[in-house]
Amino acid sequence: MDFYVQKLKNQFHLLKAILANTYYGAPSNRLTVIGVTGTDGKTTTSSLIYHILKSAGKKVSVITTVSAVIGGKSYDTGFHTTTPSPFTVQKFLHDAVKEGDEYFVLETTSHALDQYRVYGVDFTYGVITNVTHEHLQYHKTYENYVHAKAKLLKWAKHAFINRDDRSYEILAGIVDQSKTKTYGLLEKSDYQFDISEKIGKPLAHFNLYNFLAAYAVCSSIGLAEDVIFNAMKSYVLPEGRMEVVYDGDFKVIVDFAHTPNALHEALPSVRAECVKKGRLIHIFGAAAFRDDAKRPLMGQESGKYADLTIITEEDYRTEDPEKIAREIAVGLKKEGFTVVKSEEFGKQVKTYTSIVNRKDAIKRALDIARSGDVIVLTGKGHERSLCRGTVEYPWHDKEAVLDLVKKI
Repeated sequence: MDFYVQKLKNQFHLLKAILANTYYGAPSNRLTVIGVTGTDGKTTTSSLIYHILKSAGKKVSVITTVSAVIGGKSYDTGFHTTTPSPFTVQKFLHDAVKEGDEYFVLETTSHALDQYRVYGVDFTYGVITNVTHEHLQYHKTYENYVHAKAKLLKWAKHAFINRDDRSYEILAGIVDQSKTKTYGLLEKSDYQFDISEKIGKPLAHFNLYNFLAAYAVCSSIGLAEDVIFNAMKSYVLPEGRMEVVYDGDFKVIVDFAHTPNALHEALPSVRAECVKKGRLIHIFGAAAFRDDAKRPLMGQESGKYADLTIITEEDYRTEDPEKIAREIAVGLKKEGFTVVKSEEFGKQVKTYTSIVNRKDAIKRALDIARSGDVIVLTGKGHERSLCRGTVEYPWHDKEAVLDLVKKI
């Protein structure tokens, strides 16, 4: 029933989007708008396209999960918000036109597409990074989720699809192939090469795809290869994306990975690149009201690649955080992990403990860290709040880590 109620609500959102577009004079018609969607990697891809265009001397604005940069001025888009309301989106587009921008990169979520928050935006290019296990409490099925993402490609004049992703088979049947280009590493694609070799810089496996998607768009815009590759060499990942926030006897890395696929990509990458002689200690949780079914799968991914795991809070909202932890633990146990009390944690690998308070969880990991260990803290990335009950509490993973490190 909720699914159909949401569909009715979306008609109201559609009306708001039409009004917003009309009120601001359809500003996107005077810009080249690049929309980027996908479950994982859309912030990195969006900010990389922005960086390449800016490095090439183009006037460009951007909205991502991390922030909005409009006409050179930075704005906070709010707690847990990727794509703002229709009036905010159209105002930002309007402001970008006023500042003389030519390009606008707009990170776009499936919720924003389903709720018509970006309806009326004249997308020139649309990119899908991937569609993985997430948001099924809203979309109900994977197919619905893909169809919501596909709206961006249908609305865009040019579409770019990850040929190696599971979503391709569905997207190929619903997006006009005459305007579609593919990118990938495994299946035959229009853009298919290892971009790390071109720029002489090692990239995590998932970023090979994100960089390739950005290359495909910027190349289609008309930028020369050397301009794109030179810009890529100087690109720094956004805040909270594989960010090393402490590098001493041991390392602490903060990442936004909050899906089974993102953990599947991030954790082995950290193990291969950073864990040489120590242990990989993983701290994570799962947010409420997103996709309950992903929790044991996330536990399994942690169990495959971590030596030690602490399950903690991540925006549990009005759900019982102990219940969330138990559901994650199902996956850890499948990988042979056993539960131990907090005071016993760290003595033996392939064990996990549950510490709901995120700061206490980080403190416990720091207490047991040895020389060469790598602590990976996933799920919150750049975000600056934690939702407990119905209240947003100030929180920032990096600041919490640095504050606790000082007290060691």
